[in-house]
Amino acid sequence: MLASCASPPPRSPEPTAPGGQAAAVAPAPVDDDQPLPPARQQGNSRWTPVHWRELPGFPEDSFFEAWNAWIKSCEHPGPVFAPLCGEVRRLSIASTDEQRQWLISRLQPYRVETLDGNPEGLLTSYYEPVIPASRLPAPGFGVPLYRPPAGLGQRRPWFSRQDIDTLPEAQAALRGREIAWIADPVEAMVLHIQGSGRLQVTEPDGQQRTVRLAFAGTNEQPYKSIGRWLLDQGLTRDATWPGIRQWIAQNPQRLNELLWSNPRYVFFREEPLSSSDASQGPRGAQGVELTPGRSVAVDRQNIPYGTPLWLVSSGPSAQLQKLVLAQDTGTAIVGAVRVDYFAGWGSDAGELAGRLKQPLRLWALWPR
Repeated sequence: MLASCASPPPRSPEPTAPGGQAAAVAPAPVDDDQPLPPARQQGNSRWTPVHWRELPGFPEDSFFEAWNAWIKSCEHPGPVFAPLCGEVRRLSIASTDEQRQWLISRLQPYRVETLDGNPEGLLTSYYEPVIPASRLPAPGFGVPLYRPPAGLGQRRPWFSRQDIDTLPEAQAALRGREIAWIADPVEAMVLHIQGSGRLQVTEPDGQQRTVRLAFAGTNEQPYKSIGRWLLDQGLTRDATWPGIRQWIAQNPQRLNELLWSNPRYVFFREEPLSSSDASQGPRGAQGVELTPGRSVAVDRQNIPYGTPLWLVSSGPSAQLQKLVLAQDTGTAIVGAVRVDYFAGWGSDAGELAGRLKQPLRLWALWPR
C-alpha cells in the first residue's frame, strides 16, 4: 500500500568520525540559488521544488524531538529513506545547526500542492484518549469495548454501529469479546475515531492498572463524521468536539441518532503498557511509536510513510512551523495537502485535538 517511489540518485559517502562518533558535519556548500529539479507527481499531488529559504521558520526550529521521531521511522524505512538512516542515527547527537546543514545538503524541499496547483490544505489533530474503565460491567460502566469477533471477515461489511447496539444476532457475536467497560458512549466514539487509547482499568480484585488499546480492525462500514452530520442537519455551527458535546448536553434524547449516523465500528486489542511504553505514543500505520508534536497522519497515496515534512499552519488553536514525520494515516485523511497532527495523550492533548482545524501548507523533504 506504500506509494511507489523512485530510488534516490547516488550519494557521496556518509560522513564518519574517529571511534564511530558523530563528528561535526561539513557537507559541501549548497548554493540556494542553484537550478531546481523538475516537479514531481506523487499520487494525486504535485510536488513543486523550492529553495530552502522559502520554508517559513526553517532557521528557527529545534530538531531534537523530530530527530528522535525520524530515528523511529528508520525502524521501518521505505526504500527511498533507508539509505539515509545511518547518517540520521549518527546525527542524533549532533547540534541543531549541524542537523540543519545536513538537511540542506541531503534533501530537496518540494511544496506539496493539488494537481491544479493549490498549496493550501487542512490541518486537524488527533490524540490518545485516557479513559477510566472497569474490567467487568458495573454501575456507571456500561459501555463495552470489544475485541474483533470471530468470523469478522466472513461478512462484509459487518454489522453497523446501530446493528451492534440493537440486533441480538450482532450482540451474540460479540458476547465474550469485551475487553472492558467505560462510562460514556461518546468517549467510546472518540476512542473509535482516534483508533487507540489508554484505559485506566479497575480489575475485579480492585487493583488498577493502565493498558493500551490498539486498533485491531473495523466492521468495514464507511466512516461518517458526526460533526458533519450535525452541520448538514443544521443543528450546530460548531462541529468541534466541545461543540458536539454541548449539543449532546442540550439534546440527550438524540444521542443514539447522532452516534448511529457513523456506521463504522472499531475493534481493539489490549497491550500492556510498561513505564517506557507510557512515554511513547501508540504505533502508527508505519509500525513505529508516534511522537507528540512530531508525528503526523497523511494520505499515503500522496505522501509515503517516513517522509520528513515541513509543516506550517497559523490559526486560533496553534502557530506551527516545524519538522514532522509522516508516520500514520486515517480514514478521514484524504487529499494532497491534508495532515492530522498527533498531539499526544490525555486531557491537554484532547483539548488541542478537539479544536485544531485550520489552514495548512506543507513541504516534502526528499533525497537529492
